[in-house]
Amino acid sequence: MKRLFSILVVAILGLAQNVFAQNGVRASYKTDINIISVNDMHAAIDNMPKMAAIVDSLRAMDKSLMVISAGDNRTGSPVNDMYSDASFPMIALMNQMGFTCSAFGNHEFDSGLEGLARNINESAFPYICANIFADPQLGIQCEPYKFFNVKGVKICILGVVEAEFNGIPSTHPNNVKGIRFAPAEETIRKYMWLRDECDVFILLSHIGYDEDVEVAKKFPEFDLIIGGHSHTQIEGGEVHNGVLITQNENKLKKLTHTTLVVENGKVTGKSAKNIDVAGYTKQNVAAKCLADFFSSNPEFKRVLAQAETPFSSYEELGILMCDALKDFSGADIAYCNAGGVRYEDHPAGDFTVNDVLRLDPFGNSAVVVNVTGKQLRDMLIACKSQDSHGFPFTSGISCEVTYTDKQQSGVKDLKLFAPDGKPLDLKKKYKVIANSYAIITSDVPGEDQGEDINALTADILMKYLEKVKKVDYKGRKCLKEIY
Repeated sequence: MKRLFSILVVAILGLAQNVFAQNGVRASYKTDINIISVNDMHAAIDNMPKMAAIVDSLRAMDKSLMVISAGDNRTGSPVNDMYSDASFPMIALMNQMGFTCSAFGNHEFDSGLEGLARNINESAFPYICANIFADPQLGIQCEPYKFFNVKGVKICILGVVEAEFNGIPSTHPNNVKGIRFAPAEETIRKYMWLRDECDVFILLSHIGYDEDVEVAKKFPEFDLIIGGHSHTQIEGGEVHNGVLITQNENKLKKLTHTTLVVENGKVTGKSAKNIDVAGYTKQNVAAKCLADFFSSNPEFKRVLAQAETPFSSYEELGILMCDALKDFSGADIAYCNAGGVRYEDHPAGDFTVNDVLRLDPFGNSAVVVNVTGKQLRDMLIACKSQDSHGFPFTSGISCEVTYTDKQQSGVKDLKLFAPDGKPLDLKKKYKVIANSYAIITSDVPGEDQGEDINALTADILMKYLEKVKKVDYKGRKCLKEIY
């Protein structure tokens, strides 16, 4: 009789918990909230079936598992970015996996507003961003914050995206025309009232690790910050001012499994661990079929040239890109922003269409300007000030840059040298070519902002590789850096 009574009590308590969850009533019992988080996946389609298998295994243990992205889901693979409906392959795989929500990363805007609106409409999950302000007619549907009821626990997720480049995210300015962005910290401060409305308060952030740490110092009300943008590999999670911060390197090499222990409406425990995605041996069959279908375009495998030696740095690949621009246009000098070179090594052997489109995935056009050596010097310094990846790479000149500190916070001095090693004539005018993003970030002097020569930089590189047939950039340098 006592045993039957105990069984009835347990059943009634379980029923009560389900009623609480279904009606959005805050939890009054102890439970675990499990979260899988990723960031800066950059269209790593080959790893998505592995991630799906990891999600399957964890969801088998907890059907309420949340799967969250901190943004930059796209830009990095031509399979995704050059698809007829750009970014649809990643969205299809995220839908198949059952993502809970995603932040906007700066690269979500790379297809422009029309492309972003289409991608949002195709997504079976919401996008969360509080510091974006867009006319509803643009179709950029997102929510500043969103409540989720998980096992009776009321969870609030607030989202923000970086706006470091002249008040906009780091994408081509044409991609965000008609949208206004507010500073992340200013926005977060306005929404702190949400803390009183939930059991668990999460910031879904695409502003970078250092900025996340600052947010934790100023706003300890957050239980968890799921971060992105800086590609910082945090081992498990770091606690700053009582706030757990997580983030992983890019390309979906790892993900984070976070567990929050919630008891009587408060987080009483938190832990996080990394899971190796790239090395995971199992794959979700449905996701693998989708990935194989999207990857079946033979054009991406077409060989353009042979790399006689391996490329081993961003600089070597950047010089190759600049050489192609200079050769195509007949310009005296070419340069590209460091952030425009998207990987740092390439093995000896085939250099394919896929390799070029991964190296230069942005669809930037080539722009020619006529400036003096002094004006070019100022432009290169301005370009560096807008690019946390480093100083621009060049062809036709070499550069000796002296920084104000080891963190490259500012440029103290810059010397330019002609191919013969002599100082560049700063009074002479030169024909200079660069990608359109680099030009926009370079504060070109005067009203003439250059001539768009109606050619994409990736196409120019492909034509150059087909022309030269063999490339060897081992040890090539264009930059001397002094601290």
